[in-house]
Formats: sequence, C-alpha cells, structure tokens
Amino acid sequence: MIVLIAGTNRPGSNTRKIAAHLEEFYHGLKVPLRLLDLAELPPEIFSPASYAAKPDAFQPFADAILQSAGVHVVTPEYNGSLPGVLKYFIDMLKFPESFEGRPACFTGLAAGLWGALRPVEQLQAIFGYRNAHLFPARVFLPQVNSLLDAQGRLKDAELLARLKAQAEGFTAFVERLKGVQLRGLAR
Repeated sequence: MIVLIAGTNRPGSNTRKIAAHLEEFYHGLKVPLRLLDLAELPPEIFSPASYAAKPDAFQPFADAILQSAGVHVVTPEYNGSLPGVLKYFIDMLKFPESFEGRPACFTGLAAGLWGALRPVEQLQAIFGYRNAHLFPARVFLPQVNSLLDAQGRLKDAELLARLKAQAEGFTAFVERLKGVQLRGLAR
C-alpha cells in the first residue's frame, strides 16, 4: 500500500485537489492506496500531552505510515516552507521506524513561481535524516490557482501527464526497493 499525504489541514485546500488527481492515477494502476488528509487529524493530537502519549484517535494515521510500502507527500508552500501541521504530523510519528528504509515521493504546489521547491527540498532533508529512500522525480505546480478550473481540476494536460508519470515511476520504485508487487492489487 502507498500512503498519499495531503500535507495541510486547510479546509478545501488546493493540496487536496491535487491529491485527488494522484489518487485517480494510483487507482488506475490498481495500486492499494490510503489517503491521509491532515485536515482529518484528530484535534486531541495538538495537545502538548501528545508528545508523551499519542491519543487513540491518532493511531490509524500512525499505523497507515508503518504499514505502507511507500509514502507520497503532496505539500503546499506556506511562507517559504512546508505547513507547520505537516512537520508536526511527522514529529508525532514513531522514530525511527516510520520512515526508516521507506520510499518517499514529493509533489509541491504554490501560488508563487517556484511551485513549492523550498518545502519539497526541506521535506527531502527531513526524510533523508529519517533514512527514507527518496524518489528523485519531483513534480512542482507553480501558480496553482491559475492551473485549476472552476471544479478544482487541473487544466494543463502536460502537468497531468507529469503527475501520472510520477505515480507510475514511484510505484515501480517502491516495487523494486521493497520487493513487492503493488500494481493490480487494488480493486
């Protein structure tokens, strides 16, 4: 199973809209997929007591990461960095096993010209520190507001093709690294 993380808790986010495209591509490949939308994090995880003992409602999020063959993160750029909730989510996961030896892939989107280059590079540093295997084909979506139609769908066929190729490439990367067959397993 691949876990797809929509890396913000902003309601109605563009991040979630881009994650929806990736969901479709993974489903088209028949790859088992679990979406973790950080907008659905349980509020009790934000209690300072969570550093010592995670609330039970957080367990499905942590288990999804631990049970995954690979993690695909979709991140927006907030103030030149990744969203604080995404970093906090990473901090709440078990160390080191959550990302140790786990393949990781990154898609970035931003209102600005660089398409979340900075947060993706920051995430690569974090995941590298956690000894994840970084998939090199990143996708950046600059000026994302102009790329979406009224229904929140990407209008640009080239960008859609790049996202599809990223999902296909990451699936093959995970299969090679983990020695598993993912394609054709989802219904």
